[in-house]
Amino acid sequence: MTPPLHIAIVTETFPPEVNGVAMTLGRMVQGLLARGHRVGLTRPRQHAGEVADTSSQHATTLVRGLPIPGYAGLKFGLPAPRLLRRQWRADRPDVVQVVTEGPLGASAIAVARELGIPVVSEFHTNFHAYSRHYRLGWFEDLVAAHLRRLHNRSGMTLVPSHQLGIDLVRQGYQRVRVVARGVDTQLFTPARRSAALRAAWGAGEDDLVVAHVGRMAPEKNLSLLLTAFTAIHRYAPSARLLLVGDGPSRRQLQQQHPQHLYAGMRHGEDLAAHYASADLFLFPSMTETYGNVTLEALASGLPMVAYRMAAAAELIRHGDNGMLADPGASDQFVRAALDLVTRPNARRRIAAAATKSVVTHDWERIYVRLEAALREAIARPAPAAADQSLYRFLPD
Repeated sequence: MTPPLHIAIVTETFPPEVNGVAMTLGRMVQGLLARGHRVGLTRPRQHAGEVADTSSQHATTLVRGLPIPGYAGLKFGLPAPRLLRRQWRADRPDVVQVVTEGPLGASAIAVARELGIPVVSEFHTNFHAYSRHYRLGWFEDLVAAHLRRLHNRSGMTLVPSHQLGIDLVRQGYQRVRVVARGVDTQLFTPARRSAALRAAWGAGEDDLVVAHVGRMAPEKNLSLLLTAFTAIHRYAPSARLLLVGDGPSRRQLQQQHPQHLYAGMRHGEDLAAHYASADLFLFPSMTETYGNVTLEALASGLPMVAYRMAAAAELIRHGDNGMLADPGASDQFVRAALDLVTRPNARRRIAAAATKSVVTHDWERIYVRLEAALREAIARPAPAAADQSLYRFLPD
C-alpha cells in the first residue's frame, strides 16, 4: 500500500460558493479525505469576519481577497508568499495543488518552486476567452500568455477533457494530464421527475419544458438559447423555458422576457428535481472547459443539444444519447433542437440512452485519477526554470 499524501490546496473558490470549480473541488477534497489523505486548504475569506472552521476535516487558512468584477460573491485571493512560505516550512506538504490562476495561485506556485515542493496546477476556466464577452478583447492575448507561463511553471497542468488538453498543448502548454469529472447518479436521476413541480411551472404532463442550468452571463451564449426556444415555441405553443441559475444577465433577461421561468439557484435534491422534471436541455455555451451540467443533464435523462466541445464532445453521441452542433454553427444548433421537439419518439429513446451513457462516470474513478496524477508529480523532477522556449506555440 502507498502511504497517504499531505496535499496543500490553494484556491480562490470553495463551497458553499456555487460554481463549477467550487463544486468540483468540494467533491475532490471529500474524495481525497475518504482515501486517507491529509488536506490543507488556503483560500480567500468569503465574507467579512469569516473565521476558519477548525472542526472541518481539512485545515483551512484564510487570506485576503478582493471581489471579482461581474462575479457576485466571488473573490480573487491576494498574493500571500510570506504566509505560504512560513506555513510550508513549518509543515511541509508532499505536493501543492493550485486550483485557480489568480494572484494567490501565482504566489503559491512561486513559493512551491522556491521550496522545492512539487506543484500541480489546474486549468478550469477560459478566462482569456471570457474577455471578449466583457468588451476586453484587446486583453485576450495578454491573459492567454500569462496563463501559459503560469501553468508551465508548475510540474503538471490538470485539465478536465482530452480536447482541452490537446488545445493547450498546441498553445505551448507542457506536462498536461486529464482528470475528468464525475456525477452522482443517485442524486441526478429521472426518478426525481415531479408532477407537482411541473404544475407549479404551469406545465401539464404533455407540455414541453425546455431547460437551461448555469450562470446567466454574456459568455454563456444565452441569445442562442432564446433563439432556439423561439423556434420551438412556434411549433409547440405550450412549451415553457426554464432557466436555473443566477448571474449578471438575469435581471435584463427577466425584464425583456418575463414569460419564461426563472428558478434562481437550486441545490441538491431540489436541483436534481428541476433537471428531471424538464423534457429537453439546451446548452449553447462555447466557453466551457468541461461543463458539469452536461453530466448532470444526461444522468437526469434529459435529451441534450450542445456544441461539439468540452464534455459534450466526449460524452454525447450525436443522435444516440443527445444532439451535437459544430462549434459556432447556430443554425445547426436550432435545427437539432427542433428535430428533438418534432420527433417525440426519438426524444424518448434518446432520453433513455442519456441516462445509461453516464452510469460509469462515478466520482470514485475520478479520485483514483487525481491521486495518480499527484503521485506522478511528486515522483518526477521539478521543471526547469521558465524560459522563452516554454511559450512557443507547438505546430499543428
